[in-house]
Amino acid sequence: MTNSEPLLRARGVAKRYGSVVALRSVDLAVAPGEIHALVGANGAGKSTLVRILSGVIRPDAGEVEVAGKAVRFRSPAHARDTGLAPVFQDPAFAPDLTVAENLRLTTTDAGAFRRQLAALGLDDVELAEAAGMLPLLRMLDLARVLAHDPALLLLDEITAALPADYAERVFEAIRRARDEGRSVLFISHRLLEVQEVCDRVTVLRDGSNVDTLNTADGSEQRIVAAMLGERAALAVTEPRKVAPRTHREPGEPALVVRGVSDGRRVRDVSLTLAPGEVLGITGLEGQGQDELFAILAGDRKAAGGEIVVNGEPLAARHPHDAITHGLTLVPSDRWQALLPQRSVRENLAVPLYNAPGRWGWIHADRELHQVADAIARLSIDTRAQAQAKRLSGGNQQKVAIGRWLVGGFTTLLCFDPTRGIDVGTKHQIYDLFRELAAAGKSVLMFTSELREVPLACDRVLVLYDGRIVAELPAADADEATLLSSAHGLADTLTESR
Repeated sequence: MTNSEPLLRARGVAKRYGSVVALRSVDLAVAPGEIHALVGANGAGKSTLVRILSGVIRPDAGEVEVAGKAVRFRSPAHARDTGLAPVFQDPAFAPDLTVAENLRLTTTDAGAFRRQLAALGLDDVELAEAAGMLPLLRMLDLARVLAHDPALLLLDEITAALPADYAERVFEAIRRARDEGRSVLFISHRLLEVQEVCDRVTVLRDGSNVDTLNTADGSEQRIVAAMLGERAALAVTEPRKVAPRTHREPGEPALVVRGVSDGRRVRDVSLTLAPGEVLGITGLEGQGQDELFAILAGDRKAAGGEIVVNGEPLAARHPHDAITHGLTLVPSDRWQALLPQRSVRENLAVPLYNAPGRWGWIHADRELHQVADAIARLSIDTRAQAQAKRLSGGNQQKVAIGRWLVGGFTTLLCFDPTRGIDVGTKHQIYDLFRELAAAGKSVLMFTSELREVPLACDRVLVLYDGRIVAELPAADADEATLLSSAHGLADTLTESR
């Protein structure tokens, strides 16, 4: 990192949406040739600041300078022409258009795009293919942005949906950018990533910057303390693990999967989930986890095998069939679960009225009581409750989970439930899962974050090439063992139940 004047400087940047204050007053300076992290709890204002710096929205107050010159961005194209280029939390490729057509929308040179793809190890992308048919669109977003040779990359949770091997390719790309004299503003809830790849970190809390420190000097505990406050930070940084289960709950298993396959990605998967158990599944990208959860949730038909829920065979033709058996899904994409234009109350109350047998009079008192209970149990911030889309990512995820606290279930299927949310909210979700397990409910959870396995789960299974290749007590599942199994390099399939 150089000691010259900042490439980017923001002073007193503020933004509010009606009564909701997204940014109070933010100061930020990013030096040339620096990877600068921006961290904070969900709702702290990180994504709002990125949207301002990329020309998507305009601030209510404050000023922005690029290379010493004051700018007020009129549009994303204006920001890009000034040298600032973002990769947002959600993929920016239009799914119904081909890759080539998407490139033309942003006047991206196809040759430069291909070169950046090659540098990211993605040589097999066909420009004539529909973008919606391709995996890892965040990597394509990054390649498209790099093709414009920006002075400053704005990366908002780019690694949240990526497996470890692809996240490492992102790190290599941003290190190359730094070596070439470009700068990166890197947003991540994964503090190990921040300490591994960033030079400095600025912490936002409640819409204001509260600390900036060199990552070489700052510990994870100090960053968390700045994000959450000293007392709240202590609760999530103290070492803790789930006590191992020593016995099964009596009665039928909550879920039994025998030899399930889809004829393509999922190959002869078998597992048993006991009442009152949190069972983790992990694996690298594309090992069959998406297809397995789609089969269990009734959104995809199995080609073979058997699924038994609470002692009854399940041959789901539709997600409603799984739901009526008590098997409910919280998808990784919050927008699949939410009604973004509707209120928090309406989103939480949907399961109360999803069955024809429940149509008729709306029981307002019962609804309000159950919704209020879910909001309290998950500590959902309802300041922007008029529309779910106005909530922070962490609060949207809480609503997606809270819906089933209202509607009821016996087994909760959660696919990467803590993706892209802050450390405090993660621990609230871990605690909720343990509370549900103590009450006899069951949770089957896929996670891409290996560190959270011993914090939330009783056991963990590892998927590789569509098969379960390892089973471990969660307390013994260190990252090295899980990664080795996830790459197909270890055989740790043992009876640990």
